[in-house]
Amino acid sequence: MFDLQGLNIYLIGMMGCGKSTIGPLLADRLGYNFLDTDTTLAKSCATPLGYDFDNTELSESELIAKIISELFQTVGEPEFRQIETQVLAEVSAYTRLVVATGGGIAIERENWNHLHQGLVIWLDPSLDLLVERLQGDTSRPILANSTDLRATLDLKLAERRHRYAEADIHLPFSDNLLAEEIVERIFTAIPTVLKTPTSESTSAP
Repeated sequence: MFDLQGLNIYLIGMMGCGKSTIGPLLADRLGYNFLDTDTTLAKSCATPLGYDFDNTELSESELIAKIISELFQTVGEPEFRQIETQVLAEVSAYTRLVVATGGGIAIERENWNHLHQGLVIWLDPSLDLLVERLQGDTSRPILANSTDLRATLDLKLAERRHRYAEADIHLPFSDNLLAEEIVERIFTAIPTVLKTPTSESTSAP
């Protein structure tokens, strides 16, 4: 078993890549706590937007998606990204966390000052798999007005790939793997990165 010495793990990648599903499993395996930046952001902005997590007919995930979407539309993308940066800065002050980041966090240059304080893992499913997972999902702001899901995702990935590539570990996959299988692949990759901390990126087997 490797020793992370309390180093945070940040999961980055496109929407639908599985960060919020894989994160809790990875945290449990490491004996870490799990945190989702979208959840943290939504809870911090709920009251100003008139929402109450303790008094709603929506599920928590539905309410989070609704708040994120409304906030994005209300303040615009630039200010929304700044709020994400503030949340990330607060989160990075802690240790022993597995953090699922919002899909756009890694595209902002200044956020890497925080991300590089931990171990960054890029979850990179194939475009086909992303389309399959996100088909019919209109809760995400950048998909709300999309008429061609594949083209939208392909464009966003092309815009973000150079930032995602700064991750310590790159985990591409095309099969619809079980979350537990992806966690195993992460565990295989982490020791190689810890042994060669100066490497820019390591592709998991």
